Amino acid sequence: MQDTIGRKESCASGQLPMTCLSFLFYALEEWTVVEFLKKYLFHLIIASLTISAILVFFIVPLTIVVFIYLTNILLLIYQRNHELKADPLSDVWNRVRKTIASFWDIYARVWHGYELHGVKNLPEGPGILVYYHGAIPIDYLYFLSRLFLWKRRLCLSVADHFVFRLPGLRLLLAVTGVIPGTREECLGALKNGYLVSISPGGVREALFSDESYQLMWGNRKGFAQVALEAKVPIIPMYTQNVREGYRMFKERKFFRQLYESTRLPFTPPYGGLPVKFRTYIGKPIPYDPNITAEELVEKTKTAVQALISKHQTIPGNIWKALLERFDKRRKSD
Repeated sequence: MQDTIGRKESCASGQLPMTCLSFLFYALEEWTVVEFLKKYLFHLIIASLTISAILVFFIVPLTIVVFIYLTNILLLIYQRNHELKADPLSDVWNRVRKTIASFWDIYARVWHGYELHGVKNLPEGPGILVYYHGAIPIDYLYFLSRLFLWKRRLCLSVADHFVFRLPGLRLLLAVTGVIPGTREECLGALKNGYLVSISPGGVREALFSDESYQLMWGNRKGFAQVALEAKVPIIPMYTQNVREGYRMFKERKFFRQLYESTRLPFTPPYGGLPVKFRTYIGKPIPYDPNITAEELVEKTKTAVQALISKHQTIPGNIWKALLERFDKRRKSD
């Protein structure tokens, strides 16, 4: 008791012990932090939300890249365990193709509520699918997966040259039927009864088109020449809201010049929002021996543009696309 009184007296007097000083400094420090938070809390919240949004917008596209590489690892394990040396396009790979397609189809359903319409418009035999190229062609991957699950049908895909320079994806590209866009490769695939798909806009359309959904085909007419030579139909295809799911930064002169000189996509995509994706396959444009390649290009462009005009709000609207994703009452046309 006497000790306690002594401590109180020492605090009351001018001689403060270290415990009292520590408490005083602690209280002062806490008061300073509170005042700081009161003054800058709004700015801290805005900064935190901004950083989080930036991370989310870039993490989802990166996650897709990770999943693609994991898919290739799965194929390598399957190849080693079964000691496969068969042609990557042969049916012996169908079991693992089904596993891969199922994974991407689940991802498509969960994240984008993916729908595929117009499969009946695909010919039983060969044909050329022509589609609009989004910032990331994830919608096209969804299409390939569902087509295989529904029809057990493999559609060969013409890809830009830079895709074949990507490290560690050779087996995945071979098993999923990704081919260079040479005339010989395409004619050989069509002769063997495959569907062949191509985006005439390619990487340029992916990088520099925007929510206006402008087709950027330039003077490309190789696909039309191949279709006429192989005597096969052309089938237009388009995915609703593909630009609202993933976007590129607004075109800048520097990045355009960089792409045109290197043909490499330096501009990173962003987004990954769970907007509604619906892929529409239009009616085929039948083979006509009396049409020129230039005329066939224009007919195809008109057909793809018609799908965009019918199914897409222009300019694209992210909020509307998000509402469509979660609107259970809406029926697809």
